[in-house]
Amino acid sequence: MAETNPVLDCWFLTGATAVGKTAVALVLAEQLEAEIISLDSMALYRGMDIGTAKPTPEQQARVPHHLIDVVDPDQEFSVELYLKAAKEKVAEISARGGEVLFVGGTPLYLKALLRGLASGPPANWELREQITDEVAQVGSQGLFERLEQVDPLAASQIHPHDTRRLIRALEVFRATGQPISHHQLHFDEGRAAEDCRVFVLRRERDEQHARINARVDAMIERGLLDEVRGLVDGGPGLGRTASQAVGYREAMDYLAGECDRETMIANIKTRTRRFSKRQGTWFRSLSECRFVDINGDCDAAEIADRILQMGR
Repeated sequence: MAETNPVLDCWFLTGATAVGKTAVALVLAEQLEAEIISLDSMALYRGMDIGTAKPTPEQQARVPHHLIDVVDPDQEFSVELYLKAAKEKVAEISARGGEVLFVGGTPLYLKALLRGLASGPPANWELREQITDEVAQVGSQGLFERLEQVDPLAASQIHPHDTRRLIRALEVFRATGQPISHHQLHFDEGRAAEDCRVFVLRRERDEQHARINARVDAMIERGLLDEVRGLVDGGPGLGRTASQAVGYREAMDYLAGECDRETMIANIKTRTRRFSKRQGTWFRSLSECRFVDINGDCDAAEIADRILQMGR
């Protein structure tokens, strides 16, 4: 399978949210003479710019970017659709003789590109109904906690409010005795890291948390609330997937009067830190990944040079 997947010859730059991917990606893409394909499930949505830390128009003009602003936020865009679109972009860029650099922090997209997808066993409707009944008793958060106990890898990619996916993951575990993540990964073993060009930027925990807190504060100052208000009140609205984006759900709760401003900001920071931790779990689970440890205000060009030396 690896021999027939052209995506495996591409370069990848990933890492947890707020680690500093964008600056390094621009320099690395320029040095590679590459075009960037977004590896971010929320950058696909038009109008969701501030809360997703989407590359600015100036940054997108500096290096060609793809799979950004693809659909309106009231629409759904599955991992299957992403995989198809990404492979098409790889073929287009390769046909022009260019290199491809995937940049972003959505681990499920990374895993799908490297290993493909598997849907798991067929639906077990009896079990599904039983688990659905449990939601009424323990709520979606309780269901999420049960999934964390039996399949933390799957839980790291499912929001606690995404009841449909929680039910499916628990259904698979109870029907087969194996986590759904095993069904999704067993069909195609990962390659060795040195055979790939998958680079994960990584910082120490305290520094990473400080960067997350600073980013959230900056997003609020840049107008995250106005962005969300415009999408909800005068725009297309947010669909099931888009509404789960970190920062957007909390902003909607605040705008609905369900919490005060300070609580909203604290909740965004807490959820972002948890999301960052789950991203790390995923990256460590993929044998293809090579970690690039950075600290402080590292020079983007120096980091890009290190990655080039490792990848060539």
